[in-house]
Amino acid sequence: MTKVFIIAEAGVNHNGCIQTAKKLIDVAAESGVDAVKFQTFKAENLVSKNAQKAEYQKQTTEANESQFEMIKKLELDVDTHKELMDYCASKKILFLSTPFDHDSIDLLDALKLDIFKIPSGEITNFPYLRHIGSLNKQVILSTGMADLGEIEDALDILIAAGTAKDKITILHANTEYPTPMEDVNLKAMQTIATAFSMDVGYSDHTLGIEVDIAAVAMGAKVIEKHFTLDRMMEGPDHKASLEPGELKAMVQGIRNIEKALGNGIKKPSNSESKNIAIARKSIVAIKSIKQGEVINETNLAIKRPGTGISPMRWDEIVGSIAQKDYREDELI
Repeated sequence: MTKVFIIAEAGVNHNGCIQTAKKLIDVAAESGVDAVKFQTFKAENLVSKNAQKAEYQKQTTEANESQFEMIKKLELDVDTHKELMDYCASKKILFLSTPFDHDSIDLLDALKLDIFKIPSGEITNFPYLRHIGSLNKQVILSTGMADLGEIEDALDILIAAGTAKDKITILHANTEYPTPMEDVNLKAMQTIATAFSMDVGYSDHTLGIEVDIAAVAMGAKVIEKHFTLDRMMEGPDHKASLEPGELKAMVQGIRNIEKALGNGIKKPSNSESKNIAIARKSIVAIKSIKQGEVINETNLAIKRPGTGISPMRWDEIVGSIAQKDYREDELI
């Protein structure tokens, strides 16, 4: 199978600080993920001045600031994007960012990003989808809060705008931070794969790493997971993010499951083949048998090793005539 593409979602966990963003890139590179992803937006284009915060944001940020004020502090300007891209290149990790408005789409296109990640909140944003679709880039589409009909509509827009179907990967997601286990509905990822005959993945907001590993076992081609330097940092997404050691453990778990999935052909593996002769059994004499004597169930047994006649030939051997003398425990 092709290697699962793992995205470490830094998002806005840099808290507007480029040094923190670089530390996040360091952690992502050390963990072995394929890409680290930020968010590109202009607060003025993303939220109206009187937009309310989500409940999880109210609990993790200053109560008296608006969503606009919170978002404004987390913007990354063009020069910061370039600096972080250069830093990612030096660490041999792919830089990604999610655009949240038309200006941001143009900015990331100008920076020559090859993969465009569409967040769940934009899946019903027709002009936005058409804009990204017109670029004919690799697209990763998150589907939190969406049903199959909305996913189909979004795909139709992307494809009609010029993006080839085989360039799109659909991520199952749940837009609650953190997501309760009973709301993960991981089987829906397989429903999406069946419905659209496309590559699927999973964007995870649960606490812990087991759901991500399970998603890979169920066919996910892309895994996306929020991470932070420290869950106790102030900001909207830290509490639903992995800490560095957990991110590394998730990557190791996914890579192990990739190996364990194998090619689906059921046959003895290289490592176990040597044990066939030791673990399997053969037909043996349970007592001495003279040449010319009838071999039957009273003088036969089945014992290890498996280097003689297979017990699968039992009925063929029973009733035959001994062609030589056999000692007790000798292979027939």
